[in-house]
Amino acid sequence: MLWTIAVVLIILWLVGLVSSYTMGGFIHILLVIAIIVVLIGVIQGRRSG
Repeated sequence: MLWTIAVVLIILWLVGLVSSYTMGGFIHILLVIAIIVVLIGVIQGRRSG
């Protein structure tokens, strides 16, 4: 579930980079959120294993 959310956020960020219609820092906030979600997934994965 976390990986799906992260992938979607990264895709949205890339789409924002490709298009010139970015809303200021919003796209970069999405990237930061995606990275945080991935890190949480990795930490939880290590804790579970």
